[in-house]
Order: sequence, then structure tokens, then C-alpha cells
Amino acid sequence: MIVITSPAGQIGRQVLANLLSSGAELRVIARDPEDLPAGVRADVDVVVGSHGDAAVVDKAFSGADAVFWLAPLNPQAPSVDAAFVGFTRPAAAAFKRHGVGRVVGVSMLGRGTPWAGRAGFVTGSLAMDDLIAASGVAYRALVNPYFMEDTVRQAASIKDQGAFFYPIAGDRKMPSVATRDIAAAAARLLFDASWSGAGEVPLLGPEDLSFNDMAGIMSQVLGKDVRFQQSTFEAYKDRFVSFGMSDAMAQGMTDMAWAKNEGIDNAVQRTLQNSTPTSFRQWCEQVLKPAVAS
Repeated sequence: MIVITSPAGQIGRQVLANLLSSGAELRVIARDPEDLPAGVRADVDVVVGSHGDAAVVDKAFSGADAVFWLAPLNPQAPSVDAAFVGFTRPAAAAFKRHGVGRVVGVSMLGRGTPWAGRAGFVTGSLAMDDLIAASGVAYRALVNPYFMEDTVRQAASIKDQGAFFYPIAGDRKMPSVATRDIAAAAARLLFDASWSGAGEVPLLGPEDLSFNDMAGIMSQVLGKDVRFQQSTFEAYKDRFVSFGMSDAMAQGMTDMAWAKNEGIDNAVQRTLQNSTPTSFRQWCEQVLKPAVAS
């Protein structure tokens, strides 16, 4: 039995799709089962509720061999620690109580760097990993840099203004990863019962690019001039607050961006093992271009 959390989310739905044709017995935890396609609901066992709820995970993890774990973004959380560690604490206890064989989680790069303790969401995700590992379950944290899909959130400004914005220096070269590659790595590890202990699996994409580099690639793919403009950290935080995010969570996003600007994502060297296949150019052709067109 494999349990999938956040099955309707950006990564979870792709993990679920990868596993559906495997013949494995699948269970999902969903707040609203209607968010799942009707055909999917017929093929999986659905536990209704939040995977931050002790009663829900106690039911869902009974008999589970493996769990895909993703702490969803809670924009109104009172603190980053509450959003990651507090949300995960009931599940960590349930992993141990039910003797879950292995857990694959979505996390972030940064462990062991000078910025790890003051990097907002990164700091919270690393503390979450420590909590899960301390439960004694076999655990692999998929540690990620910038998601290519984050660029889609600025599709409107790319279309209308020919620009996208972050508070990170335009010439800072960093890794980036497509969520499809995160989902594929998760599915492989969920199937593989040969590993044990706790560890990290970096997913770095095939190349390091700056936002200026990305702007050049977007311009070529979209057939229009696209530029990157560096914003201030203050404006970046204010934007999240204007969307209704709590001050603590908006600060957590800002602190993460600050740490990326300092180089937190550049501490792991790319190898054949941690280089994922989808290039930014390929992603732009297949994902960004249709999003901007629409």
C-alpha cells in the first residue's frame, strides 16, 4: 500500500499519475475528493481530510508500506515552523505507530550551509525532515532548488509587460527543477523497497541558469522580448501580504529568496545522479508557452 498526500497538488497529482498504472495498491488523503478526477477516485482508496490531522493520518497510514509526504503551503500559518513542523508532527507519530516502511518527502536544498538557520521556508523544511527522520522511518527527502513552475505564476506579466520579477540578482546562476522530474523521482523511490535509513536526494535540473539567462530563453521560445527585473525584498514581501499571506509566512518566503540570492542552492555539485532531465528551454516550450498564450 502506497499513500499519497496532496494528490491534487502540483507535484502530488503527478506522483499519483505515475503510480496509477503500476498495479500498486494506492490510497490518497484529500480534503475534497471532488478535486480528483472521477476515474482516479474509482481506482484508489480515498481518506477524506487533512494530512495534518492526527485522526486522518492514523486511518490513512494503517497498513501503509510507503508514503509520499508533502506539507502544503498554508498562507495563513502563524509561523514557518507551524507550517512545516507543526503540520507534520501528527504524521511523524503515525509513521512510527503504524510501522510505515519508508517515506519520500518534498523538501529544499540548504542543509549544512551558513544560511540554513535563517532561510525561511528552507529552514522550516529542513526541520520537518529532521522530525520525520527522528521517527525512525526510512526517509528520503527530495531536496529541491527553484521550481520552474514558479515562473508560470508570472505568466500574465510576461505576456502583458514582457517582464518577470524576483529579488534575486539577475546574474546569480542557480539550479532549477521541473516538478515532473520531482514526481518521477518520488515514484521511483516509493516503488524501491531496497533502501533504508534517512538521507537527502538532490534534484538539480540539467544546468545552472541566471534569471537573465532564463529571460533570454523565454524570449526565444515565446518570440517576444522578455526581460528580468530585480525587485526589492520589501516589495517581494509586500506582494505576498497583499495576497492575504500572514506576515510570518510572507517573511518566510522573503528569507528564502534572500538565502537563494546568497547562494544556498549552489552548495551541492551537480552529478549524473542528481541532474534531472527536463531543461528550462524544454519546460518553456511545453508549459510556459501555452500558459502565456492563454
